[in-house]
This record gives sequence, C-alpha cells and structure tokens, in this order.
Amino acid sequence: MILGIGSDLANIDRIAATLERFGDRFRDRVFTPAEQRKAEGRPRAVAATYAKRWAAKEACSKALGTGLRMGIAWKDMAVSNLRSGQPVMHVTGWAAERLRAMTPAGHEAVIHVTLTDDHPWAQAFVVIEARQLTTDDVGHA
Repeated sequence: MILGIGSDLANIDRIAATLERFGDRFRDRVFTPAEQRKAEGRPRAVAATYAKRWAAKEACSKALGTGLRMGIAWKDMAVSNLRSGQPVMHVTGWAAERLRAMTPAGHEAVIHVTLTDDHPWAQAFVVIEARQLTTDDVGHA
C-alpha cells in the first residue's frame, strides 16, 4: 500500500548560486558528509548533484506528509547510491519517527526515490510503500 508520494523540481542554477553565496554554511546545514562527498566528487556536475538531492529531500518531506516543518531537519533525509547507481533514501531523527508513526502494524516501510536532471532542472519523486511483513519477517524481527 502507498503511504505517501512526493515530488519536487529544483533549479540547478539557483542551487549553484546558493552554493557560491553561502558555501559550506549551506552544504553543512542541508547535506550529510556522504552527500557532500558525492557532489564534490563530480566536478562537472556539482550543482546538479546537490540540486537532485535537494529535490529528493523536499519530495521525501512531502511524502512523509509534513513538508519541511514539524521538526524534520534537512539532514534527517539523505540520498546515497547503490553500486548500480540507483538512488536510495535514508531517514533518521524526526523523519524516521514520522515514518514509523505512519507505517501500519505488521508492515515495513520502503522508500522509493528516483532522480533526474536536465539543465537547468533537477527533479525527484519519492514514494513510500508499506509492505506487509510475512511470518518469516516477523520471526526474524
């Protein structure tokens, strides 16, 4: 069952200007160290990488049903990539608490995220799914 859906569109040039204006203050407030390493390791796409992760955080907060309010911090949501390149959303802090609260008993929450960019736009979609636990899952919990 779908628990939440969120999407966001970010302007890469706006993120680039914010990075130039506020530098580390912006990076450190919004992005985890791993997200920063990923972006800074892509010299030809630094702003686009940050913009996609910005959009993913906005989309995730919408899928959680809160937007960026109610105690969710930017770094409570973080994007990493599997070896295949597939993006994965991780939640901690208040975002994780909200996710637990919205997940029905007997289910586990799975966050799906997809990212794309085509200058000057970066886009993210997040779908939060509740998967019913099987008796095998419950026995190992």
